[in-house]
Amino acid sequence: MDKYINKIALVTGANKGIGLDIARQLGTNGVTVIVGARDTGRGQAAADLLRGENLNAHFVQLDVTDAASITLAASTIQAQHGRLDILVNNAGINDSGDGAPSGASIDAARRLFETNFFGALAVTQAMLPLLRVAQHARIVNMSSSLGSMAVNGDPANRYYTARLIGYNASKAALNMLTVQLAEELRGTGIVVNAACPGYVSTDLNGHTGYLSTDEAAKVPVRLALLADDHVNGKLVDACGAVAW
Repeated sequence: MDKYINKIALVTGANKGIGLDIARQLGTNGVTVIVGARDTGRGQAAADLLRGENLNAHFVQLDVTDAASITLAASTIQAQHGRLDILVNNAGINDSGDGAPSGASIDAARRLFETNFFGALAVTQAMLPLLRVAQHARIVNMSSSLGSMAVNGDPANRYYTARLIGYNASKAALNMLTVQLAEELRGTGIVVNAACPGYVSTDLNGHTGYLSTDEAAKVPVRLALLADDHVNGKLVDACGAVAW
């Protein structure tokens, strides 16, 4: 744990669910965790909860769909910590208007992209100057097997019939961000990967998943604490690399 004691991590959407457990597990490893959340009351409560568990946690207000909020969060982290070692782009949504391509709401698809893809892109761009200050920074994008073209095109896959054009396409776009950013930053010391947590019991799916948030957090935490860059530009689940 001592080797992580000076690391600073930002986890977006960390006030509940997988994000909260990612923050908790990073904190348990000695990392100073910044809980990013758009709701000030919930975000502060999550940071207080983690501090009550003797973890070094702080709250920053961060709405990934609000440019001013992102800019202010980056300035706050710069002023308080001077750098960022780990960025976990965890904030994500689903939408009741989503569905198969023939009937999905266009507005729902736009909302999904605004948070799941554009939000992660905007936060990453804002935090990159802080990540470049760190010696061996890590970016983890919380994706999904539903964003895999291989999964969506394989009738034998268990998720083949999950036709949610907005959600799936937004996660596919996040996968593209992962690949392109990993290549752009190769050789800089910043490693970029996407994590596939599995079908997790969260508010996002009405708690129909079979994995706990604690179990789901293990893969992104492992990627956040990678000691080397042997895994870079990959989509990873508990069993290893997932086909794009």
